[in-house]
Amino acid sequence: MRFTKMIPNMFTLGNLYCGFLSIGFAANGQFNNAAILILIGMMLDSMDGRLARMLKADSQLGKELDSLADIVTFGVAPSFLVYYTYFHQFGILGTLVAGLFPLFGAYRLARFNISTDKSSLNYFIGVPITAAGGIMAILTLFGDMIPNIVTTVVFTALGFLMVSRIRIPSFKEVPLPKYGTIVTIFLGSLLFVIWKGTYGQFPYLIYIATPLY
Repeated sequence: MRFTKMIPNMFTLGNLYCGFLSIGFAANGQFNNAAILILIGMMLDSMDGRLARMLKADSQLGKELDSLADIVTFGVAPSFLVYYTYFHQFGILGTLVAGLFPLFGAYRLARFNISTDKSSLNYFIGVPITAAGGIMAILTLFGDMIPNIVTTVVFTALGFLMVSRIRIPSFKEVPLPKYGTIVTIFLGSLLFVIWKGTYGQFPYLIYIATPLY
């Protein structure tokens, strides 16, 4: 029984480890692999809560651990990724701007954790940090086709949207499950890559992510 209760936390720790590895890959110049690790973290993050409910293993420890993992994988890792791919050329200014992303993400998570009204299925208050980090990972993954100014604008906008009071549709009432949504997006991207004939040049972690999904 104790092992069963640990399973969701193992997925959460896997999410956290993906964030750490992503930072390492970004520092070594393997930006596409770093981006894919963030997307793998998204998959693990989408599964830990569902497993906790299925196994009746919800716990305060799991909730706190999930927040800590999210700030690393979807806050710190994307900011390092964007810094190493583009912002580094602006020196100290680029460092300061890149550092705002995890700060805004941490504030958004803390505000959500103390919120007394988490029952709405229709909207989020501010952009969730998971979505923000995933968007930045995808922009970096296809960075050759996206101008740097677009990445900069989206990066800045997502930071402010995370701490905003804007209601963001959650799409939780759409019949497609959240995990199914991630699978659909991933497979669609993979088919696009194969259609473009670039699968042989794609980062090797894509071949690890595919069977996981």
